[in-house]
Amino acid sequence: MLNLLLQNKSRRGPSVTRTFHHLGALGLFILAFLDSTPLPTFGGPDILLAILAGAHREPWYEYVAAATAGSVIGAYVTYRLGRGAGSAYLRSKFGHGRGAAFLKFFQKWGTGSLVASTAIPFPFPTSMIFAAAGASGYPLGRYISVITVCRIVRYSSVAIIADLYGRHFIRVIRHPLQYWGWFALFAAVVIGLVAGGILINRKLDTATAA
Repeated sequence: MLNLLLQNKSRRGPSVTRTFHHLGALGLFILAFLDSTPLPTFGGPDILLAILAGAHREPWYEYVAAATAGSVIGAYVTYRLGRGAGSAYLRSKFGHGRGAAFLKFFQKWGTGSLVASTAIPFPFPTSMIFAAAGASGYPLGRYISVITVCRIVRYSSVAIIADLYGRHFIRVIRHPLQYWGWFALFAAVVIGLVAGGILINRKLDTATAA
C-alpha cells in the first residue's frame, strides 16, 4: 500500500496526501486529527507517518508526537460531540441500527474496544467507538489516557520500523506472505493488548461498583 501510494504520488498532480506530505509534521498532525473524527482517512496517518519517518528529515519521535497530539485532540472533539448529543449523534451520523449497535458494543466492552480501535493499525470504525464513549458517559480522564498510550505505542511502532528499515518496510507491505512469522507475532501482541484492555476494564468497573 505504501509503495502504491508513492507510485501514485509520482504519477498524479497535487493531491491532499501530497499536501500533507509537504507540510511534514504539521500535515501529519492535521491528518491524525481528521482520522479521529467522522471524516475517514483510510489509514492515512499510518501511511504518512511511515513516509516521513523513512525520509529521515526529522527524528521519528517528532512525527510520533505530532500524530499522537492530533489524534488525541480529534478523539476529544468526537467524544464531546457524542457526549453532548448522546445516542442521537450516533444515529444521525451512522444510522439508527449501526449507532445503536456500536453504543451497545461499547457499553459491553468499554476499554477493550478503545484499546483495539486505537492500538491496532487495521481499519476500524474508530470514530464510532469514540462517539459511543461520549454517548455512554465513559470517564473522560480514562478515555484520554487510554487513547494517548495506545496511539503512542501504535505510531512509535510504525515510525521505528520505517526509520530502521525503509525500503525493507515497503517490501514487507508489498509481499506480506513472505513475512508470515512476523505477522503471527504481531497478531499475538494484538490479542494480548485487547485481552489486557478487557481485563483492565473489568477491574475498573469492579472497583467503581465497590
